[in-house]
Amino acid sequence: MSILKSNTFPNYLCHMNITIRRIVVKDNAAIATIIKDALTEFGANRPGTVFTDPTTDTLFELFQKDGATYFIAEQDGIVVGGGGIYPTEGLPDDTCELVKMYLAPAARGTGLGRTLIEKSIACAKEYGYKKIYLESMPELKQALNTYAKFGFEYLTGPMGNSGHTGCSLWMLKTL
Repeated sequence: MSILKSNTFPNYLCHMNITIRRIVVKDNAAIATIIKDALTEFGANRPGTVFTDPTTDTLFELFQKDGATYFIAEQDGIVVGGGGIYPTEGLPDDTCELVKMYLAPAARGTGLGRTLIEKSIACAKEYGYKKIYLESMPELKQALNTYAKFGFEYLTGPMGNSGHTGCSLWMLKTL
């Protein structure tokens, strides 16, 4: 896929020795720790979220599904975050979900989150999706602001069947 071949990053990331690549099985523990630590940090570590979702510990296996891609961000060979798209059950065929978009504290505010979202959107377009849905929580204010800057708009209720009943905010972007 062409977006994975690009090693160019915005100027604000060039000094960081960042690599963005597809997830491999050895990433499972590191990215699960980043996700769970972030949810704990922001007080969103509750049932009905990815915090208690058993697939959070096996993201490589989860993302082997057609129409799914998960990107891992590494800084100097160390996993510092990730995010991707997934064809969540119950969503329309032309819609994927932006999922598990989390960064380690040191990687936040660097533009890396924006880059992961941009790569996820580009991937969704390549797969032929027309819309991207996401679920979030009020505690993740900075992420919500970033999603809004990308053109995600709030919905009045959930779409699909993610199983994440602990999420109370839903957004959708038309590509």
